[in-house]
Amino acid sequence: MTRGRRAGVAMEDLSAALAAGLGLAAPNSPAAPHPRLAAYKARGGPGQAERRQRLLRLQRERRLDYVNHARRLAEDDWAGMESEGEDEDGEDAEEEEMDVDAGKKLPKRYANQLMLSEWLVDVPLDLEQEWVVVVCPVGKRALVVASRGTTAAYTKSGFCVNRFPSLLPGGNWHNSTSEKVYCILDCIYNEAKQTYYILDVMCWRGHPVYDCQTDFRFFWLFSKIQEEEGLGEKSRINPFKFVALQNFPCSSDSLCKVLAMDFPFEVDGLLFYHKQTHYTPGSTPLVGWLRPYMVPEILGLTVPATVLTAKPDYAGRQLQQIIESKKSKKLAAEKGHPSSVAAARNGHYELEHLSTPQPANSPEGRDEVVSQMEN
Repeated sequence: MTRGRRAGVAMEDLSAALAAGLGLAAPNSPAAPHPRLAAYKARGGPGQAERRQRLLRLQRERRLDYVNHARRLAEDDWAGMESEGEDEDGEDAEEEEMDVDAGKKLPKRYANQLMLSEWLVDVPLDLEQEWVVVVCPVGKRALVVASRGTTAAYTKSGFCVNRFPSLLPGGNWHNSTSEKVYCILDCIYNEAKQTYYILDVMCWRGHPVYDCQTDFRFFWLFSKIQEEEGLGEKSRINPFKFVALQNFPCSSDSLCKVLAMDFPFEVDGLLFYHKQTHYTPGSTPLVGWLRPYMVPEILGLTVPATVLTAKPDYAGRQLQQIIESKKSKKLAAEKGHPSSVAAARNGHYELEHLSTPQPANSPEGRDEVVSQMEN
């Protein structure tokens, strides 16, 4: 096995393990926060809150060329991009191994194009007013580009894993009447359902909406999807279903109802979107991620006892691991350790580097890890 292939396999394993539910685990009482976790969370939260405000400020001030960016993705046309200064080559190589900072220039080609979340560590004070939640199915994150009579699905790393016709505008030769008709979507592919669940829209019929707020993008997505007949059904010209995921308010009543709902797919977790955030490639604190069982103690809600809120077997062990790791990282940060300062600044919380314990020699546990959403 080559060195590059070994590295690729290792990264895939790491992504799968992280997505399998790393985060703040539930306490013994599902109706109240764990005292130790709640006490530590309050001390560690402001960093994430401050970065949210900084990014909201930054997106109002910057002017990125999203029109040409969407066109390059649709046409696979990167002419002129390679002529940038050689001093950026090392920086680009590093970006291939980690998420792109939302404040930097737009990424090249198809890698790092998706907007990724952080663990919801610091609960926003305006959660009910300024955030919405999306219930996500188990699956793989995919960048879907429909253009010039074909539809392509790319991984987060930029690999094209499938190419097929679809009823998305520009996705097959019958509805691709112009090179200007193309779509770019953020999806979760569920192999069992043969379905691409649409999380977000970046471009529709050649109109980029990267720099539009979340609530508008979600409204635009739902209204446009309804106009495309047959998109949610399998057919010869549309071999995979495309289904838009619904978003819900983040009020206490709404979240309780969501956690008690039955969904037509296996639920992986919850993505919390700030209503004002633009679609920015890379990891951002303006999109938070929680497993359903974490909601009671992280958000301080009393939720109904349902399949979604049931605490997994590894939750207790994971909680102890997280608390110990947070304490050690906090001490290092107080001493000014460079790596801890950089991690806090970039949003790469220590939670993202922890492993989720699975029952020993459990095939089910291993299969579950591999199947979770790459988040």
